[in-house]
Amino acid sequence: MTPEELSAAISTCLKDAVAAGEIALAETAVPNDVRVERPKNRDHGDWATNIALQLAKQAGTNPRAFAGILSSRLSEIPGVAGVEIAGPGFLNITVEAAAAGALAKAIVEAGAAYGTNQALAGHIINMEFVSANPTGPLHIGHTRWAALGDSIARVLRASGADVTAEYYINDAGSQMNVFANSVLSRLHGRGVPEGGYPGEYILELGDEVLKAHPDIRELTDEAALPVIRAAAYEAQMIDIKNTLAEFGVEFDVFFSEKELHDAGAIEAAVARLREQGHVFDDGGAVWLRTTDFGDDKDRVMIRANGEPTYFAADAAYYLSKKDRGFIEKIYLLGADHHGYINRLKAIAACAGDDPEANIEVLIGQLVSVNGAKLSKRAGNIIELKDLISWLGKDAVRYSLARFPADSPLTLDPELLKKNSNENPVFYVQYAHARSRGTARNAAEAGVSRQVNGEDAFDASLLDHPTENELLSYLGSYPSIVAKAAELREPHRVARHLEVIAGAYHRWYDACRVSPQGDEPVQDVNRTRLWLNDATSQVLANGLELLGVSAPERM
Repeated sequence: MTPEELSAAISTCLKDAVAAGEIALAETAVPNDVRVERPKNRDHGDWATNIALQLAKQAGTNPRAFAGILSSRLSEIPGVAGVEIAGPGFLNITVEAAAAGALAKAIVEAGAAYGTNQALAGHIINMEFVSANPTGPLHIGHTRWAALGDSIARVLRASGADVTAEYYINDAGSQMNVFANSVLSRLHGRGVPEGGYPGEYILELGDEVLKAHPDIRELTDEAALPVIRAAAYEAQMIDIKNTLAEFGVEFDVFFSEKELHDAGAIEAAVARLREQGHVFDDGGAVWLRTTDFGDDKDRVMIRANGEPTYFAADAAYYLSKKDRGFIEKIYLLGADHHGYINRLKAIAACAGDDPEANIEVLIGQLVSVNGAKLSKRAGNIIELKDLISWLGKDAVRYSLARFPADSPLTLDPELLKKNSNENPVFYVQYAHARSRGTARNAAEAGVSRQVNGEDAFDASLLDHPTENELLSYLGSYPSIVAKAAELREPHRVARHLEVIAGAYHRWYDACRVSPQGDEPVQDVNRTRLWLNDATSQVLANGLELLGVSAPERM
């Protein structure tokens, strides 16, 4: 019996009790999905629900009386061994071994779909993250949101949301001129211009410009700069995209700020917000009255000299997302962007949206790596590609995913390079590799999940305490994924994988899949292979949500 099946059974019992007049509730008040969770103390049963506490007041009764009515009906469900009323009205449910064990077969049959759910079906989300300036390589400051942003997008999709991952390219403004001038200066053998970008990567970009435009040095600086700006920008974006791909991060859209300006979107945004009554003129500048919606001061959109501000571009970009049909917009910003929260929410409100429902701003704290060296190539930063080369994509991604975004984090390279249980990513990946090795050994011993083309599975044989424990954690996985999506916290998946890995290792030590010596293959061996393969599947599914590989061998 899966948690979903138990949830549906409880809902059916509720509806039957309402129809029989045992519970005074409107049919519409009965949820189709009843939340079930693992009790903290396993002596209290396999599953628990607080549905009686949630609905008793509406039903005009006390929670324990409500629970009593529901308990009698639940006890009659096939596969339920017992129901106990605890505390103010909790229902603790124990399922029969055969019903619990059936989960192993259900997981294998579900495959990669196990753990997916429809909790966020109908949510259309634009999620913007990383969005580094195209004036240099990705570095450690971008690493956390690259890993977490991609994992958040994955858990949201696993929960039914329609998610577009978007990278906002800041390719407009003075920094692009400084960037082009830095490449120009190095092409002519000059030093780094004042305020320019240092680092060997500028020389490398110069080489790329020369490949595309061999005669660039013969042009005047004025004629060369726009050519260099375009060619160096293109080369740097290729480097950024290649680094993201190496890190396993995919974006659906790369959105250009320059194109926003060139299309007249800034002026259109100002006019649109003015029509809605939120724009005013003062001192020759054009302002957006964001203080009406919680911002600490009103914001300039167009300066007195006619130049648009970054804030104006932010407003136009928000309206672009709205016009493209994104109901929810999630922004993932760095630790130094707390001041952006109120102004972005104010933009949403000025655009006629609900800032509590249509926009969400997540702030990530800084991450550091002990012993990391500044990039010789970039001069003054730690490059993401160097971290990948040094520690490996899996180690970096998993380590970043297993902590909440709002907690400062220091990675320990010595720990991440250890092939031991102290290293969390090794611990989980080894559990998967061990399960695949167990399956290979079983095949060599003649153990299969089928006999004569028919499934050989007897759930009642999965009655060892370690099997009950492992099944319970595998059964909790879908609710963990749903919660991770709801709270935008993929670390919940990582931590649960570690729990599953621990339970698997204990089961592996206690229960054999392959028979020993000359023992014949029995149904218990075949049934345990189902459980082994179910664990493989859940570990692989979870690692996929974190952007981490599930190795077959280690």
